[in-house]
Amino acid sequence: MLKAILFDLDGTLLDTAPEFSHALNQLRQERGLSPVSLDLIRPAVSHGSAEVIKVGFNLSDTHPDFAPLKKQFLAIYQKNLGQNTAYFPGIEDLLLKIEAYGLKWGIVTNKPEFLTLPLLAHFKLNKRVHTVVSGDTLSVSKPDPLPILHACEQMSLAPHSCYYVGDAQKDIMAGKAAGVMATFMALYGYLGPQDQPYQWGADHYIHAPKDILPSA
Repeated sequence: MLKAILFDLDGTLLDTAPEFSHALNQLRQERGLSPVSLDLIRPAVSHGSAEVIKVGFNLSDTHPDFAPLKKQFLAIYQKNLGQNTAYFPGIEDLLLKIEAYGLKWGIVTNKPEFLTLPLLAHFKLNKRVHTVVSGDTLSVSKPDPLPILHACEQMSLAPHSCYYVGDAQKDIMAGKAAGVMATFMALYGYLGPQDQPYQWGADHYIHAPKDILPSA
């Protein structure tokens, strides 16, 4: 029996790509560079700030400029946290339905805690969510299944009573390895042209949040 739904954050629950784009392009502007299009940035967002820096500056993470740029990017991003982020269409209704059904819900993200918790507070989700596992809550992050297992433990639930919803291959890998009831691939998320989501082995592929609970 389904008792909880766990979500990835960026690209699944919240559309944070415009916020990443704003921070990256402000950093580029400070260096006299032209803006990078949102379409180019979106697929990188699910892979975190390091991937966004790689895309925005065409640098490897071993380049001497990489770490300073990432630090400056995160400072800009943190300063404007929540200002250019929105729910994906249908997420607010889905959360209300989950709660109306008496189900629990939580977040398992690779986003670091110092960014995750203030962002949830900005949307007042911190008062509703049953568990939050950030990228640095444990010593490992997705695709390792331990963060999902930890979230289930925090809710006193077995993994096979939970769904996991994400928009990246690492989400599906983590959910399947954790033994959740079902994994949901959010096709509305941050997929790039090189991604092949139908080869990732998700149990369900959804085009909108409402597809998670179609009987709702």
